Amino acid sequence: MQRKNNIIKIPMKRNGMAMIMAITVIVVMATILALSISLTALTGKRTTDLYLYEQSILLSKSATEYALLRMGQDNNITNPCTYTGNSFVQDGFYNINISVRYVYTNFPATCVGQQYTTVLTPEQNGSALVDVTVSVTDTSIATEPIRYFRRSIQKL
Repeated sequence: MQRKNNIIKIPMKRNGMAMIMAITVIVVMATILALSISLTALTGKRTTDLYLYEQSILLSKSATEYALLRMGQDNNITNPCTYTGNSFVQDGFYNINISVRYVYTNFPATCVGQQYTTVLTPEQNGSALVDVTVSVTDTSIATEPIRYFRRSIQKL
């Protein structure tokens, strides 16, 4: 027969608190991991959109300079309203539209339809209102349509 010694044996009490704490830690860590993955994906999209927007700004400045170059090349004294703007695509997904309207004190007959306004002072005579619109509408590149509009008044 076996001898039972109740004095040495300590009764075991199982506590479920450790299991609850382990589950809580796992849930908290999973939540933090899910948030970090979500923010990483959003940061990548925002970085791409910001890059495309900054490129649009730079392209609008270049398009304004291009319009000034074309006005200097095409316009002459007898026909000052030759260049009216154009549209083109840059890098396959930037749509650039240039529109030019002219400001004179007395418009020549060849400027019909290209006049913006008539001014009274000779200091304002010979100006051009240049509107440049750069847009990215390709949804495979940007998460939302990007459009930048630049209006400037240039002295001829």
